[in-house]
Amino acid sequence: MTAGNDFDPEAQPELFSALLTPHRSLNRTGFLVLMGFLSVVSFAAGLAFLLMGAWPVFGFFGLDILVIYWAFRINFRDAKASEEISVTPSELRVRRISHRGHVVEWVLNPLWVRLDQKTHAEFGIERLYLVSRGRHVSVGSFLGPDEKASFAKALMAALQSAKRGITYNPVT
Repeated sequence: MTAGNDFDPEAQPELFSALLTPHRSLNRTGFLVLMGFLSVVSFAAGLAFLLMGAWPVFGFFGLDILVIYWAFRINFRDAKASEEISVTPSELRVRRISHRGHVVEWVLNPLWVRLDQKTHAEFGIERLYLVSRGRHVSVGSFLGPDEKASFAKALMAALQSAKRGITYNPVT
């Protein structure tokens, strides 16, 4: 047997791996175009009020632009958050990284994990939880209902595969 054919019992196949990130429909270029358009419209409207003698309104139009810019900055900052979920036959690992870079990690035994869903009749899946030994770990909180359903289906298949165990098929 050569070194390339050696069987390593410590190496576990990865049954499932997902990197979940919040969806943002507006990229950086779209943001600049939107802010430019809003600034031009706000300046024109403020200038009209300034010419009519209502000079304080001009300042409020500028304040509106600052508030919109601030809201988008918070939105883009929150988009840096992510969740990494991986399943091997011996462990399920959930790694959550906040927008500030704080990392929280849970390692669970996939044989004892159950996927719990909170559903709404009209909207679909609202929340997904991994439940093990009385602990509830929320996953995919920023996904939409359809994305949560697809993610739950794939994760459930991986958990069932982990419960079946490792199969080793040597190449002959």
